[in-house]
Formats: sequence, structure tokens, C-alpha cells
Amino acid sequence: MARYAAAIGLAAALLLPGLTSAEARDVIGLRDDRFEPGTIIIRTGERKLYFVVSPGEAIRYTIAVGKAGKQWRGVKYVEEMQVDPAWAPPSEVKRDNPRLPDVIPGGSPRNPMGARVIGLGPGGQYAIHGTNMPNTIGTAASYGCFRMHNQDVIDLYARVQMGTPVVVLP
Repeated sequence: MARYAAAIGLAAALLLPGLTSAEARDVIGLRDDRFEPGTIIIRTGERKLYFVVSPGEAIRYTIAVGKAGKQWRGVKYVEEMQVDPAWAPPSEVKRDNPRLPDVIPGGSPRNPMGARVIGLGPGGQYAIHGTNMPNTIGTAASYGCFRMHNQDVIDLYARVQMGTPVVVLP
């Protein structure tokens, strides 16, 4: 039943107007059976995020990862979820881009957080979020966060909940 629902969801996503192939989500077999359904796995070297939907099966999304020297690995948990979040540049970003305003309101086309943010903790330094720069998806472009096409982060946001484990691998 879950496989059937996932196939219908994928077919609907592929038929939505304005959805390009770069934004399409794949339901794939997952060879690594260590992870429980509901877990997010990020493989920075692949620039892919996997949401485990059942044993041996995951939804795969293409993402942007941290630039050289900004990538990390480990386990975090979803500790924040926001729709159309405002963004206050972290001090490191502000130092590199001093012309940035102190806050960019949610919903602004200049807001780099996009349509949703899934904050990771403990610590709150990193997040999975949408982007206003879709051309960066599939690249190493961030300060350690994971960027997704806005349609993809909206889809993922609907699937996760507070406390969801996020496993970041090389």
C-alpha cells in the first residue's frame, strides 16, 4: 500500500505544471537497511537527501551541500519547522557579505531560506531549507545547510516531524 501511495505521489509530482526534471523526486531501493522509516539520510558526496519511507525504500532528492570546508557529518534531529521563515544571516555569512540586511522577511524573493525550513539540532546552526537560488541545487554552495528546490522542501516538510533523525554521511 505504501509503495502504491508513493508511486501515485511521484506520478502527481512529475505531472505538476512548472516542475522540471531537476526537481523530480525518485522513489528508490535503499541498500542500507540500518535506517528506520522516517529517517533522513544525507550523503554529501552524492549531493542527495534520502527520506526512508519503508525498509529498503526511500524518496531521493537532489540538494546543495556545504562548500569546501563547510561540510560536516553526524547525527542531528529536527528541532524547528517553519513555513516562509524570515532569515537573519549568521555572523559568518554577515562577515563575508556585510551588505546583507540584518533580517530578510519570510516570503521575500531575496530570502535564501525559501518556502520552508527544517531546523536541525541540537544547536540550531544548520537546516534543511528551500532556496531562492535553484541553480545551486546539486552543487556545494552553502555554509553547511542543505538547500532543496522549494517544491521538494515543501514535500519533505509534510513528511517529517519534530525529532526526526537526520544522519549526515560523507
